Amino acid sequence: MNHLPTINLQPLYRVAWILSLLMLFIIPLQILIYVLAPPPDSVAGFFQLFSRNPFLGLVSLDFLYLFNNIIVAVIYVALFSLLFRERPATCILALLFGLIGVACYYPSNPAFEMMTLSHHFSQAAAESQHLYLAAGEAVMAAYTGTAFNTYYVLSTLCLLLFSYSLLKSPQFKGSIGLWGLASGFFMIIPSSAGTIGIIFSLLSLIPWVAFVALLMVHFRKLA
Repeated sequence: MNHLPTINLQPLYRVAWILSLLMLFIIPLQILIYVLAPPPDSVAGFFQLFSRNPFLGLVSLDFLYLFNNIIVAVIYVALFSLLFRERPATCILALLFGLIGVACYYPSNPAFEMMTLSHHFSQAAAESQHLYLAAGEAVMAAYTGTAFNTYYVLSTLCLLLFSYSLLKSPQFKGSIGLWGLASGFFMIIPSSAGTIGIIFSLLSLIPWVAFVALLMVHFRKLA
């Protein structure tokens, strides 16, 4: 490994810095929307929401997470580049889990499928609308199904492994790794696990914001 060529990764850290800053705006926005306009609790409710406000319908189905997870993937790659020489095996596993997890998230998100079904539902005759409601139920079942739970578990493992590596690395302050471990701890219970899952998911955002903010400062220095 001592003979690996030196590569200029400043552009990567610059992108990671900018995207980390963007994430710190996206997270409060997601929470604010969730509090001010809680998502409907039924397929019919989502169809009505899409009919009134298509953008709010998309956001209520985690549309912003489609961008959020791109940012997460860039952060993972930047961390891998910084920590690989110190803990190669741990970082390879962390990056593998993280990228597979992010890839699993996209097919689990039903935002655009529900928008399409909502449009068809509003255009359909009354006697055939039940078909689109049934299709919506199937789509929403996949929303917190295998792909989503795989994403959540693998993302948790990725965060815990990277946080452990950060904690042991002389390049970083120990507090960064501790914030990451705290966020990973609250992610042990998936958000799909009912009320307790939602509570733990929201609690995980507190240390996650601190984790990303501290990483952002570090990426800024490297950029």
